[in-house]
Amino acid sequence: MTTFESHNHTLMHACVLHAVGDIRYQQVPKPYPRRGQVLVRVAFCGVCGSDIPRVFAKGTYRFPTIIGHEFSGIVEACGEGVDRISPGQRVVVFPLIWCGKCAPCEQGKYVQCVDYDYLGSRSDGAFAEYVVAPQENVLPVPEQVSLEEAAMTEPAAVALHALRRVRENLLGRSVAVFGAGPIGLMVAQWARAMGAAPIFLFDIVDRKVQMARGLGFDLAFNSRERDALEVIRSVTQRDGVAVSIEGAGVPQTFVQAAACTMRGGIMVILGNPSADVTLPAALISQLMRREVAVLGTWNSDYSAAGNDDDWRAVLNGVARGTIALRPLVTHQVPLRDAPQVLLMMKEGREFFSKVLVYP
Repeated sequence: MTTFESHNHTLMHACVLHAVGDIRYQQVPKPYPRRGQVLVRVAFCGVCGSDIPRVFAKGTYRFPTIIGHEFSGIVEACGEGVDRISPGQRVVVFPLIWCGKCAPCEQGKYVQCVDYDYLGSRSDGAFAEYVVAPQENVLPVPEQVSLEEAAMTEPAAVALHALRRVRENLLGRSVAVFGAGPIGLMVAQWARAMGAAPIFLFDIVDRKVQMARGLGFDLAFNSRERDALEVIRSVTQRDGVAVSIEGAGVPQTFVQAAACTMRGGIMVILGNPSADVTLPAALISQLMRREVAVLGTWNSDYSAAGNDDDWRAVLNGVARGTIALRPLVTHQVPLRDAPQVLLMMKEGREFFSKVLVYP
């Protein structure tokens, strides 16, 4: 074997963020699975809404970093001591790497870990040919689920977690979702699977509203054309909705979600905030009088012990057809084109919903 060939075997292609706005498709050393780690050959990696500000505005926790945290792949190799996973398995990876030492970790509440690592923002992620992760974070994908669908497990789990935060039976309860991006559409599908009705969806992009209607949500509206509060009041006999989900992260939808929640209802804050929100005193007064509960939600629940969690529920739901993820995909692009696609998304040059990148 020539030195060039042997050298070639230790390199891979990746999209590396070197500084805010400076993302490059380049060759980097291929990672190696250490003890307890699994090397995954990436099949598909989704672009998260948070990846756009991460690349163009906020940056990652250190540079250089390979971004990407929503992914599926095939196990290439296992480090010493790996006994749960074997090469050749199709898998998804929970991207939050918990410390295992803090009080929340001891209770299995990994999303509340006080000293976590995170693939794609704190350490190297999956905009690459290969990625390593602890075996505890790796979950086999059921036969009935494609690797494209599996790559959307993370956002679908985030959507499910937001509704599970409500901790109430949604059967026959009204739900309004503000923001019909991929996660908003996933939230609506989970709400429908839980028996919620009626389900309202609002967005300011016509194509997103059409996508929602294509998934069977007749009460999907462009909130620039139809006042969300008026629509909800007319359908619910002025009551408002039992559960409102703020999924867009903009001040207007925050105010709308708060305003449309009924007496004793619940508002869930799901969208990453893009700006400060100022609430009118009259609206705060209404929230108080109606005794509306406002809940934060972040990430998703994952069990290292194999118990029921958001991730397993997603994979089962996709396998059974409870939730449809494939219709959300508008773009599949090779890894080398990812920097241009991220720029397109930032500038909004064309319509997109879920964008998948493949090596």
